[in-house]
Amino acid sequence: MTVHLPAPIEAYFHASNAAKADAVAAVFAADGVVRDEGGTHRGHAAIAGWARDTIGRYRMQADPLTTAEAGGQHTVTARVSGTFPGSPLVFTYHFDLASDAVQTLEISL
Repeated sequence: MTVHLPAPIEAYFHASNAAKADAVAAVFAADGVVRDEGGTHRGHAAIAGWARDTIGRYRMQADPLTTAEAGGQHTVTARVSGTFPGSPLVFTYHFDLASDAVQTLEISL
């Protein structure tokens, strides 16, 4: 099944799966925010650092399964495999977009 994603979200998954932390950060607005594993990362430098750390620790690959849009928020479920307990798991990604960039991303199980 092919999941059709808005361009910034597709770019996020492509960059993350390619293990390119700077490219992950580049899909976010300058004041973009990521909330993951209890932490909040704001701005390109912090998001690149988060991506570098996460990619390095977990070596994950995400395969989007479903997408839905409601009230301007895009919710994507993805099967994520990597070097973490229970792999693969299904994660939920909540994206808020601002124009052609990701404004906020919150990741949860």
